[in-house]
Amino acid sequence: MNAAEQAINLEFTSKIATVVNLLKAEFPEIRADLKPWTNDPETLELVDPDSVDIGFHFPGWSKSFQSRSILIQIRFYQDPISDVRRCIGVEAAGFDHRGKQWQFSTVEEWRCEGETKPKTESSDKLKQICRKIMEVFNGQGSREQ
Repeated sequence: MNAAEQAINLEFTSKIATVVNLLKAEFPEIRADLKPWTNDPETLELVDPDSVDIGFHFPGWSKSFQSRSILIQIRFYQDPISDVRRCIGVEAAGFDHRGKQWQFSTVEEWRCEGETKPKTESSDKLKQICRKIMEVFNGQGSREQ
């Protein structure tokens, strides 16, 4: 779901802003898009209400990320018993004019897969950012398995 629509209270809005600032600190030229999804009926059918989705766009094609844009999807789970909402993972995907070129997930093996992949240094930065994102939402101790 678009990050702009998930910004429902001050604390959560602040955490979304922290995620944007994490990426902008590493890549100052990047532009954040808090509404990466359009509001047409077909897209809305595919939207996950338990995620916060943020698009990041480079001013041109990024050689180090082998893409023009990166979609970050922060996945959550709301425990029905404790009513605690926790970040259960972060997914990222790189896109260019041909569509999705690579994807990354913290859920399994923490590695990029796809047609083209980011350079090793950029992939390592992405892993560090994902660890920090999980810490922002869950507190310290959220790390790679």
